[in-house]
Amino acid sequence: MRIGRHTFEYQNRPEVIETSAIAGPQEMDGPFKNYFKYYLTDDTFGQDTFEKAEREMMVFVIKNVLEKSKLNSADVDVFIGGDLLNQIISTSYAIRQFSIPYLGIYSACATYVEAMLIAAAMVDSGFRKNAICCTSSHFSSAERQYRFPLELGTMRTPGSQWTVSGSGACLISKSKEKKYPYLKYATIGRVVDYGIEDTNNMGAAMAPACADTIYHHFKETGLTLSDYDKIVTGDLGILGSNILIDLLAEKGYDIGGMHMDCGAEIYTHKPRLHQGGSGAAASALVFNCFLFDKLLKGEYRRILFVATGALLSPTATFQGDSIPGIAHSVAIHAPNY
Repeated sequence: MRIGRHTFEYQNRPEVIETSAIAGPQEMDGPFKNYFKYYLTDDTFGQDTFEKAEREMMVFVIKNVLEKSKLNSADVDVFIGGDLLNQIISTSYAIRQFSIPYLGIYSACATYVEAMLIAAAMVDSGFRKNAICCTSSHFSSAERQYRFPLELGTMRTPGSQWTVSGSGACLISKSKEKKYPYLKYATIGRVVDYGIEDTNNMGAAMAPACADTIYHHFKETGLTLSDYDKIVTGDLGILGSNILIDLLAEKGYDIGGMHMDCGAEIYTHKPRLHQGGSGAAASALVFNCFLFDKLLKGEYRRILFVATGALLSPTATFQGDSIPGIAHSVAIHAPNY
């Protein structure tokens, strides 16, 4: 049901039935290690290139979410996913062996929530019964695409973030028992560009779009901060999170005590990584392993999950263009709320 230009409300309780995630070696060493069941000991994952390793991570989580939900490929009506590499090759190459109807999407690091938003709308409307959402990122494949050859060992700037290596997939459907976390609202973001040109400062580029999406969510739903336990952003990092808090404070929303950023949290144990993590896998890993568990147990009643993306490309960067930002959000409720 449409309740605003950006926001709509799901009417039939599309649920996150099952999740799967695989984390890289550095991510496994962090604060969420007790929540990561699967992880890489070698970031090549037995492959001869990092790009092939990334797609193999996606294959792993797709197979795993099918196994955990006791489904096979024929039971899945649509697969929605994307990644950071040119032409989203990780996703397209990974899904080719499953013979599932496929929608490839790209919103950079906001892709996971965009996939969830679309999948839940299809399930809510009855157009599809079972939908899988998936995304991935890999430090080594993303770094050499967007910045420098890895062999250079280039020093990272203080505003930079470290691309998270990992992949996550979830199954969205409806259950008779209604015992799973479900999506209540979705707010579609718009492209916002504050003129940031530094590819090593993506948090600053994404924060304005994130603030815009959160503001429109509250304005259009009429909800207040007290309606949520957490506002969780994707990969703004430490600096981007501080900018977000300042921007929303100007609009009358003080989220400082309830905000959590997946990218900032995943590398809190490694201050040498400066602003924390980025990448499409940042939000997928933290949601699928940590937040899903908290919602399933009722420890979090309601969260606003806002993934953020920097819509840059090497071509635009080389031409001196600024970095547009995007953010999409879904409100996810625990089963009994």
